Amino acid sequence: MDRTDRKLLDHLQKNARTPIQTLADITGISTASVQRRMRALREAGVIKSEVAILDPKPLGLGITAIVAVELERDRLDYIQAFKRKAHQDPQVTHFYCIAGDADFILIMMAKDIADYEAFTHRFFFADKNVRKFRTSMVVSTEKATSQVPIG
Repeated sequence: MDRTDRKLLDHLQKNARTPIQTLADITGISTASVQRRMRALREAGVIKSEVAILDPKPLGLGITAIVAVELERDRLDYIQAFKRKAHQDPQVTHFYCIAGDADFILIMMAKDIADYEAFTHRFFFADKNVRKFRTSMVVSTEKATSQVPIG
C-alpha cells in the first residue's frame, strides 16, 4: 500500500460516495487507476464495507451504554456461546474481548431505560455464565467515528 492508496482511503472513509473523478483529481491519478486501486483494496479486505452511518436519536435510540462483562467460567464453549450471542444481537454495536478487570466490553443501544433493562434481563441475567456486568451510561457523545487514523 503506497501513499496514493492511503490518500484514497482517507477520503473514502470520510465520504464513501465521493465520485471517482473527484478521487482521481485529489490523488492525481486517472479514474481507471482509482477504480483498479479500489478494487484491489476491496479484494485485499482493506475496505471491509461501505455503509451509511446513521444518527441513532431520530431512530428512537436514546440510550448508549458501555458494559464491562465478566464470565463465570473460562471454558471455550461458554466463551464461544457468549461471543455468538453478542454477534447476533442487533442492540450490541461494538464488542471487544479485553485483558484487564473484565472479559468483554460491549457497547449497546436502547430506546430508553426500560428497553435497556429488558436487554440486561435477556442478555445478562438469563445467562448463567455471566458472573457480573457493570454499565456506564453515555451522557453525551463528544466523539464517535469509524475512521481509522491514516498517517
